[in-house]
Order: sequence, then C-alpha cells, then structure tokens
Amino acid sequence: MTMSLSKSILLIEDDPMIGQSLTMALNDAGMQVDWLRDGIQGQMALDSKVYDLLLLDLGLPGKSGLDVLKETRSRGDRTPIFVITARDEIDDRVIGLDEGADDYLVKPFGFKELTARILRTLGLHGNNEATTLANGEITINLATNEVSYRGIKLALSVKEFTLLRTLIEHPGMIFSRGQIEKSLYGNADEVESNVVEVLIHALRKKFDNEIIRNVRGIGWMVVKHSS
Repeated sequence: MTMSLSKSILLIEDDPMIGQSLTMALNDAGMQVDWLRDGIQGQMALDSKVYDLLLLDLGLPGKSGLDVLKETRSRGDRTPIFVITARDEIDDRVIGLDEGADDYLVKPFGFKELTARILRTLGLHGNNEATTLANGEITINLATNEVSYRGIKLALSVKEFTLLRTLIEHPGMIFSRGQIEKSLYGNADEVESNVVEVLIHALRKKFDNEIIRNVRGIGWMVVKHSS
C-alpha cells in the first residue's frame, strides 16, 4: 500500500542496479524521486529545484559526492542529506558527517530501514503539534526544528538536532553512548564508533564547550537550568 507523502527525493547514485531499486522502493512508499548518475548533474539539479531530501553516493563520476555535500552546505542549504557509502569507506562516513551530512547508510542496506529513516527525518511519524523545549539559554521549537541560543537561531543538521533534543528533554540525566545511538539511529546495526563524538564536537562548536558535559566512563548530559 502506498502513502501520499508529497515529498521529493533527489537520488544521486551511479550504480544502475542500486539506483533503479531505490527509485522503485521510494516510489512505492509514495515519494517522488529524481535519479541522476553523476555529481555534476546532481549539483545542477540542487541548484535549480528544492528537494525534501538528498540521497548521495560518495563515489560519483564527474564530481564526488563529498564535493557535492560541501558545496551544498557552503551555500547554506539545509536540505537533509543521507550519504550512501560502501563498508570500507569508514573515513569518508566520518568526514561526511563532519561536513554536514545528516545520516549515512552502508551498502548493502534494507529498503525498509531506509524508508523508516527517511520518514523519521522528514517528520512524517507522529504529529506536528507546536511544542517548545527550553533549558537555560537554549530554546527548541519541535514543530519547526528551530533552535535558538542566546536569542540567535542556529542551523543544525537533523542528527545534531536529534541529539540535542534528546539531552534537552532530560536535563541532568546522563546518556550512555548506546542510548544516544539508539535515539539517532533506532536499532540499526551499522553505527560508526565515533559518530556520537563527531556530533557532540559539532554542537560544542556551534554553542560552547560547556553545553554538553562528558561524565567520564559513563556518557554525556546537559546541566538543568531554569528557563
């Protein structure tokens, strides 16, 4: 049974088998997919059309997926980006997250898991009731995914937002690595070992080093502040 999601996906993947299979699976889920096979064409598509999500292979002809990612983020484009990588591209996965990717998928992956992650990223699970979380100088609008710090709005990736929300919802509570990974990826088996550190490092750069505290040997937390 298909769902009427009215969401547009740009898929940049040069492998014809993977590209065709992904396109069919996403179409069956009710999404509209534009499939392109090289980085140059993909960048042109991003420049001319607004998409709800980008599925981006790294090993592309013409222009690498990493270069497409960097250029997209350098323009201030916050379109959610899922990087698609092979199992031996561990360093590229970390670099991709550091450059602004929101998630990664390791080939081969299950289409059911992919669709679930996309639905979650696009906010199609649950309701969109306006809710605000606040802790000290941080305010999170759960309806718009906007984050303000000291009155200034900050742009966060989907994973950065999810991690911050998890901690802000439970100030003073220490979260282990496994708990944070589960909030970010559900029950996915393939989670790179230092993804949590990469995301926390990115958040500290955007806020300050004290925003997320490390409790050595246990996990991470935010201190509870009065709003």
